[in-house]
Amino acid sequence: MAVGPPSASRILTASLVGTAVEFYDFYIYATAAALVFGPLFFPSDNADLQLLLSFASFAVAFVARPIGALVFGHYGDRLGRKSTLVASLLMMGGSTFAITFLPTYAAIGVAAPAILCLLRFGQGFGLGGEWGGAALLAVENAPPGWRGRYGMFPQLGAPVGFIAANGLFLALGLWLDDGEFLEWGWRLPFAGSILLVGIGLWVRLTILETPAFAAMLAHEKPPAVPLAELVQNHGRATICGIATAVTCFAIFYIATAFALGYGTTALGYSREAFLQLQLGAILFLAAGILIAGWLSDRTSPQRVLMLGSLSSVVLGATMGPLMQAGTGGVFAFLSLGLFVMGFVYGPLGAFLPGLFPARVRYTGASVAFNLGGIIGGGLTPVIGAALSARYGIGAVGWYLAGAALVSVIGLALLPKEGAGSSVAG
Repeated sequence: MAVGPPSASRILTASLVGTAVEFYDFYIYATAAALVFGPLFFPSDNADLQLLLSFASFAVAFVARPIGALVFGHYGDRLGRKSTLVASLLMMGGSTFAITFLPTYAAIGVAAPAILCLLRFGQGFGLGGEWGGAALLAVENAPPGWRGRYGMFPQLGAPVGFIAANGLFLALGLWLDDGEFLEWGWRLPFAGSILLVGIGLWVRLTILETPAFAAMLAHEKPPAVPLAELVQNHGRATICGIATAVTCFAIFYIATAFALGYGTTALGYSREAFLQLQLGAILFLAAGILIAGWLSDRTSPQRVLMLGSLSSVVLGATMGPLMQAGTGGVFAFLSLGLFVMGFVYGPLGAFLPGLFPARVRYTGASVAFNLGGIIGGGLTPVIGAALSARYGIGAVGWYLAGAALVSVIGLALLPKEGAGSSVAG
């Protein structure tokens, strides 16, 4: 695919590599929470309670994400995109790497889950500033007519990071027995994150500031308090952006973290067998993102997001029957779900930055994306586990359909005219 000016490949690589590292870090925690964190850090005679507590620690990052979005958004709108992106990557990567060396509950008691939750908070804090900066790096450098395709590159970091994390856990499962994996093998993906962070930093330190931010500084002073200006002048766009982002998080964490926990317990799959199903299905997410990015430039990001959100309502209705239809049905749901997710996730890279002017764009896009993450994904594995235990797997599908309706409403109420038509400045 042609990507415009000669520097485009470096810019797009910087936006993709960084989010790939972030999602790798984020997803190895989700996978470990589903597989090993329960018995290691939250021991209990009740297996369901173990899993719920493990997923609750997973949700800590979603509390941290909007805080990170506010902090990094503030400095990103005042000091620039590049330096803020480097800081967010260091925060996320350092927190993930530290989990490698964390003693378990058996070694240090209640301090173990407390420190785990603190490091999880650090992961979420870093990711809170990561996505918005990566999206702005891409779309603020996009030539006319290419905003959707440039904006999809940070989104491709999700399947890339997922494949790296999932593939590594799968390989470890094949090389190690359950005892070795539980004792020390699960730590290796966290240790390996330091190499990926190094690559991400090297790429990002070689890029320049975005033209839109530089042009803004040439004509006006940056806002003293970007959040105050955002709330005062762009409140409706922010709320609609938050609602729009809900569906992609609900799909992702139902099809990944929740499904892995459910599949290896209630459905009786081995860890390796279910990871293989997810590894194949994630390719459909990448395909959905690519198609959605192209369609966004042919039509508009808002139209593609509405199509994806409406499709997600239907997807929720199919979850119960498919997840109970054997291996073929499970793979069909995972593949269909992640493909549909491409249509509610891929266009966000162009859509959310487009809702705000350059002077508050980092804050606006980051706040909308991460608050949407809390609503759509923060407690989704916990709620899914509780709903499936009490009402059956079909109830989780209706929960997904409800999340999709939130996005439909947000898109329908979006201001007709706003800052969102362009990200040129």
